[in-house]
Amino acid sequence: MILGHELDLSSSAAFAWSILPILLIGLRMTLLAMFAGFVIAVVVGMIFALLRRSRRKIVTWPVGFAVEFLRNTPLLMQLFFLYFVLPEFGVTLPAFWTGTTVLGLQYAAYVSEVYRAGLDALPKGQWEAATALNLSKTRTYRTVVLPQMIPRVLPALGNYLISMMKDTPVLSTITVVEMLNLANRIGDRTFEYLVPLSMVGAIFFVLTCVCSALLRGLERFVPQKGIALR
Repeated sequence: MILGHELDLSSSAAFAWSILPILLIGLRMTLLAMFAGFVIAVVVGMIFALLRRSRRKIVTWPVGFAVEFLRNTPLLMQLFFLYFVLPEFGVTLPAFWTGTTVLGLQYAAYVSEVYRAGLDALPKGQWEAATALNLSKTRTYRTVVLPQMIPRVLPALGNYLISMMKDTPVLSTITVVEMLNLANRIGDRTFEYLVPLSMVGAIFFVLTCVCSALLRGLERFVPQKGIALR
């Protein structure tokens, strides 16, 4: 008996089985948003980190302001701004790409700090050796800096990937049909929220555990095998 209502396990199992294909469609959208957002975060985060190392203040100041703005304003506010305000200026983006862009940019701000810490942790002698060997900047980063920096930043990047996955339900507020959005629609239609919401929670739990296990394996693999970027 739960809250005065008898729980019929057999009918609940049948109901769960019937809505599973619908939730899997939402899961596909959730994973797409997570991976697209993470690619944006990793690439833009690196650009932010490199630009902030510039010696020109005309470059570092605007980039620093952008990073602080993205880190210190709510994700939901950024999402609503792009989705509801930009159309007033004639810029309309699809809901999915608006959501993934906002997710990617906010996490890019955090990831840029991870990169910055990784770059700062590199011994000064490594930079001086690359200069003494007359290596170009591109070759210095490709053959000296990145192979040493990436293993150090992998754990933090993995944590942000998992956090981003758990933030994807926010996209439902701008009509992106991801997993939680579909679970709510099923609840609205059937007046049964317990089963769909419980299933979404269980799927997120399994996904988080799988991602954590994969990332731990990757963290052990990368330092042992090294990174060949040549």
